[in-house]
Amino acid sequence: MVELKDAFTLLHPAIAVFFVFPLIGMVINLAWQTRQRRLQTKAEGKSKIPPVVGAEHNRLGNWLTSTVVGIALLGIAHPIIKNILSKDLVSKNSFQVAFIGLMFVATIASLVFLYKSREKKWRAVFATLAGAGLVILGCQDGVYRLSNEWYWSHYYIGIVAALLMIFSLAIAPSIYKDKSHRWRIVHTVLNCIALLLFIGQGLTGTRDLLQIPLSWQEPYIYQCDFANKTCPSPPPKG
Repeated sequence: MVELKDAFTLLHPAIAVFFVFPLIGMVINLAWQTRQRRLQTKAEGKSKIPPVVGAEHNRLGNWLTSTVVGIALLGIAHPIIKNILSKDLVSKNSFQVAFIGLMFVATIASLVFLYKSREKKWRAVFATLAGAGLVILGCQDGVYRLSNEWYWSHYYIGIVAALLMIFSLAIAPSIYKDKSHRWRIVHTVLNCIALLLFIGQGLTGTRDLLQIPLSWQEPYIYQCDFANKTCPSPPPKG
């Protein structure tokens, strides 16, 4: 039977499978329809694609940003809390625990204010604060970063994808005001990069699930030599 602490490990990938990746598919589909409608209207003066696709793309894009940032925070929170409990930091370093808690609150609040802000300068401020909060929290002890192989690290790919989502959200109002379409091009390019990162997340996330031991396995697994792919032999029976 799976213990509660092990079930929490599955919460992050489960939300990604049930919500984030289907939402990515819907946003991509609406983005394609929005572009096709714009091109058809420019060339022929009309399009069979309904005008509501643009508004739906924007609405679901906002949902995608919040879910990506939310699942990133959840993925970071689990190992941080596990590290706090295992090292009894609540009594040994209460200031650090309070700081981490405040950073989670500040990051979420910054994202909420980013959604509500209309002025460009405030959107830039809250986008920067939300992004900085993600990075600072990701640097805490306990988070599995795989820094020596950063180019295929689930953590680094996820953080970059979340930062791109925050930036896309921050520039969204400028897209509709910019007649030169420069911000639209920036938005398209960055989200194409984000799509590739999401594909990488699916691959690296699956790999990491294979590497994370269950709680009862940890004392034995962590005795292994991962560089040489060897584990200590069990003691002889009898």
